[in-house]
Amino acid sequence: MADPRRLFRADGGFFVIAGPCVLEDDALNLEVAETVARVSDVLGIPMIFKASYDKANRSRPGAPRGPGLDAGLRQLERVRNESGLAVLTDVHDVGEAAAAGAVCDALQIPAFLSRQSDLVEAAARTGRPMNIKKGQWMAPEDVTGAVDKARAAGGSAVAVTERGTFFGYGDLIVDMRSFARMREATGCPTVFDGTHSVQRPGRAGGASGGDPEFTRPLVHAAVAAGADGLFLEVHPRPAEAPSDGSNMLRLDGLQGLLEEVLAIRAAVGRRETAGMGSHG
Repeated sequence: MADPRRLFRADGGFFVIAGPCVLEDDALNLEVAETVARVSDVLGIPMIFKASYDKANRSRPGAPRGPGLDAGLRQLERVRNESGLAVLTDVHDVGEAAAAGAVCDALQIPAFLSRQSDLVEAAARTGRPMNIKKGQWMAPEDVTGAVDKARAAGGSAVAVTERGTFFGYGDLIVDMRSFARMREATGCPTVFDGTHSVQRPGRAGGASGGDPEFTRPLVHAAVAAGADGLFLEVHPRPAEAPSDGSNMLRLDGLQGLLEEVLAIRAAVGRRETAGMGSHG
């Protein structure tokens, strides 16, 4: 099993966080997890399963949010037990951090909530490694405040994720300098969110649309620019996904994309990825 406590450190090596946006039924969750675990084994890349038990930041009322805290944590525990993968989930509410931390191997602070001091500190107090997503309005160095809050509250293993910056209305731009700048400012490993970065917030009848055809070139560029890890939402049938289907990577494209990533890392001199271990 990949250990986020080690991976979410500056010298932890390359890793991937992957899974559906939101937990669905056990069959779908395990289908995704088993594929992620297999790709981890085949390519020797440490991988962590990600899915949310509650998407509390949906654009429209009535949009699917997931199974909720109690049912969702039981589902994540099944994924962990049956796939052998470490699991990560979003936390949106201070009162849910302790329960999520008791089950999950790592916790994630959503980009919209990266300035919420109480939430960041509550997640850090669980003792779990944390992935903090940089707010879409922030400069790379601005995420330092969230990292400092986490560390002051006891968080010792923290990763930071670039997921694009708002550019006008309904578009996100990725500055490839962000990875070096965030690493320099925070001392944390820097992750590229290759699927949320191609979202078009609010452009699909009030919901988020997306341009998934740009995921591959942006992932290539981010890896070449020095990203220490990747975050990818994957689904076997994105059109049927209850959340973020318009920007997800097809599950059957995950291995091919990561094979390209390994080739790019080798070409730019980052050869330590292969053989670093897998989920098992």
